[in-house]
Formats: sequence, structure tokens, C-alpha cells
Amino acid sequence: MDSPLFPRESGQFIAERSRDVFVEEEGVKKVAEMLYNLRHDEVLTASCWKTANPLAPAPTSDQALNWVFVVDTMNFSFWPEKETEQCEVTYKGTTYTGYMTLCAAITRAMEEGIPITDPEYFSQMSVEQLAHVLRSDNETPMPMLQERHQVLTEGGRVLLEHGGSFRSFISQAGSDARKMVELVVEKIPSYRDEATYEGKKISFYKRAQILVADFWGVMEARGEGDIVSMDWLTMFADYRVPQALVYLGALRYSDALMQALKSGELLSSGDRREVEIRGCSIWSIELIKERLCKLVQERDGETCSVTSAIIDFYLWPYAKQHHKEMAHIPIHHTRCVYY
Repeated sequence: MDSPLFPRESGQFIAERSRDVFVEEEGVKKVAEMLYNLRHDEVLTASCWKTANPLAPAPTSDQALNWVFVVDTMNFSFWPEKETEQCEVTYKGTTYTGYMTLCAAITRAMEEGIPITDPEYFSQMSVEQLAHVLRSDNETPMPMLQERHQVLTEGGRVLLEHGGSFRSFISQAGSDARKMVELVVEKIPSYRDEATYEGKKISFYKRAQILVADFWGVMEARGEGDIVSMDWLTMFADYRVPQALVYLGALRYSDALMQALKSGELLSSGDRREVEIRGCSIWSIELIKERLCKLVQERDGETCSVTSAIIDFYLWPYAKQHHKEMAHIPIHHTRCVYY
């Protein structure tokens, strides 16, 4: 079987053929303009990583890198079956929901003396031990416990085969973001976020790309972030950023798709419409980045250093912060280990 197209090429391939999701040129320009106005703001730099990840250990320790690996390996499917029944984790007086419940639970476990960032431990921990680490404050548990256990122990075993830490594992790819993604996808099955669209094998590699971007974020915070080809990474195709892109007018859903999502239809992983949402999200961000860099060049005579990953780092919290204004735009629901 041929290798799949990489995420950027997958996005373009899908956007050119999509039947239910459309990239809107006017919206792309509008978002680029919005980001242009923020170009000198810290929200569009790597140094916003610690701000965006307040529950991570201090970036100076290699434990922070293992923390990133543990969190990103289980970074999928946090949406609740019912909005009123959210898994919640309280840490140091703050109650978290969604992805942040995972961050809070892992940091809470570390404080309790559980060696959750040690591959020797998490490669062979039991489902019961993980259930204790991820325990919720209420009756609603974190979804997909069995799957989280499977991917975490699998990932831990891979680290043990490659030096026993995420740092030693990822260093085999040198300082090249693209090679890092390829290494992660090759060695760890749960990161193989691929599908078939119109007879073509395509990829999104959401968690693999986030893992590399988070690694870069930690290293950048240490002053060691000289990783090449960061601009090869695309946005991280999930269910939150597409909603923001529709809200901002950079994406449009067909009436049929909008109706299906509003009625609560669950899309299976690899469903044509699910693939179109994710692929068109990737391509719209590529076009936004291209437009933004053109504006910076034309108006400021400067080279633009904003990458798709940085735009994603900005839009994800933006979507969380504006969730009330976006409530009329449904997010798509897919239960899988990829996002």
C-alpha cells in the first residue's frame, strides 16, 4: 500500500474535492487580518506555550518532556455524552473540564507521589491504577478508559525500547519536526491518524504533530528550541478548531451537514464528512498562514515567522473563550483515539 499523503497535502486534496465542507476565501482573509493585528502579541509566539499549559511541570526538567508524552498520548475524546454531565477534575482549587481534566489529573498524580511520568511505571500500570489517576470529581468518568490504558502502556513500552524517556526516543529524529512526526507515527500505532478519501490514503497526524509542537514549546521555553521544519506542521485537526473556523467564516458547512450535526449524529472515524471537516480545517489554516505572511511582507517588509501550529495554539483557546458566542455552531462528535 502506498504511503498516505502528509497532512498538508491531505488537506489540499480533500478541500479540492469536498462536498459538505468549504473553505471560504473572504473568511480566510478576515482571520488573516485578525492575526495580523496580533502579530506583535505574545499569543502568536512559542513562548505562549507555558501560558497555554499552566499545569505542565517547569520546562527546565526532563520530567516536563515525559509529562508532555503522557498527556499527548491520551489527548483524545473529552466531549461529554450530555453537556450537563461533564467529567471534572479539581486541582489546587480550580475545577477543570475537557482536555484540561487530563492535564490536572496527571499533575495531581505527580503530587501524590505516583510516578506517572516514568515509562517504567506507566508501561505496565493496570487499568485500575490509571482509573485512579484519571478519577473524576463527580459521577461522570473520563471517556474511553480502556483505550487510554492501551495507548499509554503501548507508548511506554516503545520509550523503554528507545532509551527509556521521551527525550531519548525523539532525539533519534535529530532536530527536525518532520522526522519527529514520522518517527512517532512509525513506532507508535495509536498515533497513526490516517483515513481513505476518494480512493486516496490521507493523514492528519493530529496527536503526533501536537506532541512535536509541545516538545518544541518546552524546548523553546528552555531557550533550546532550534528545531527545523516547524513550518511543515499543520494545524491539529480536532473538533474545537473547526467550530472556530466556521464561526470566523473561514469554513462553511453544507445545510445537510449542519443539520446532521445539530441533530446530534455521531460521525464515525473515517466517515467522508468527518474527513472533510478535518481536511478543510487544515487547508484553511494553510491559506490563512499564507495570507498572513503576505500581509506582513507587503505592509511591514518583514518575513513572517508564524506557523500553522502557532495559529492553532491561538485558535484553540480562542474557541474555548468564545464558546458561548459559538454555541449555535455544532462541533462534530467522533469517538476515537486520534483526537
